Amino acid sequence: MYHNPVLLHESILGLNILPGGIYVDTTFGGGGHSRAMLEKMEAGKLFAFDQDKDAVSNSPDDERFTLINQNFRHLKNFLRLHEIFEVDGILADLGVSSHQFDTGERGFSTRFDAPLDMRMNQLQPLDASVVVNTYAERELTRIFRNYGELKNAFQITKAIVAAREGTPIKTTAQLCNIVEKNFPGHSKNKFLAMVFQALRIEVNDEMAALKEMLQQATDLLKPGGRLVVISYHSLEDRPVKNLIKTGNFEGKLEKDFYGNPLVPYKSITRKPIIPSEKEIEQNSRARSAKLRIAEKQDNNEAQQD
Repeated sequence: MYHNPVLLHESILGLNILPGGIYVDTTFGGGGHSRAMLEKMEAGKLFAFDQDKDAVSNSPDDERFTLINQNFRHLKNFLRLHEIFEVDGILADLGVSSHQFDTGERGFSTRFDAPLDMRMNQLQPLDASVVVNTYAERELTRIFRNYGELKNAFQITKAIVAAREGTPIKTTAQLCNIVEKNFPGHSKNKFLAMVFQALRIEVNDEMAALKEMLQQATDLLKPGGRLVVISYHSLEDRPVKNLIKTGNFEGKLEKDFYGNPLVPYKSITRKPIIPSEKEIEQNSRARSAKLRIAEKQDNNEAQQD
């Protein structure tokens, strides 16, 4: 299977799909969520985004469906090209697809000895090899500390910089051998996964792209429209949570002249929805998933609440 969609039933339910509505799946992947959305729709339109060219072959043959082979940070511009200026619901299933993890040569997984790649868009010039071999020590430390949340980021960087002086680091196995000496004594696999996560986020500019998409989603959604986001680590979940709760990524609640909170969303889920034990058993990658659902308020409603 290309990708086993996580929290499928819960996310589709959360979209509250209208039979003739306009919807966006910002992370098409294997198309599991998109197909489930189409089943709930009668007329309407579904636009899906995916920057990975491998995803194009999964496109369903359905006149209601349009796949846009672009990064979701360009949401507004490409919907505008299709004369879409507002939508009824937006879904985002963040992170890496099962296909990307399981295709060894893509370099996303520690399980394979593969080129240091990690690009979601295989046409872009920046890959993990460039980051590891050319970034300054300070920049590498920043990446491992901020994106991997690794306390020993400086030691990891030191090991990489020392190793690359002798020979370029070209493969995932080379990188694992260099950094694994610095794992802090808990789970080596988890430690290596955090190192790879940090590099992947940098290569794909994931955090900036996520924030750009969320801001555009807020502009595009009609009052009553739903935002449904599945995240897999705290770096992804935090800006989603803060935007829903306060209307900004910093989590600082702003108020108007009369003291009313300026929030664009009403949270449908007080706490994030997490997968059942049964789903985790069937799909281990669901283990860290968190689903948040929010409804766009209109300005008058938001001020009265």
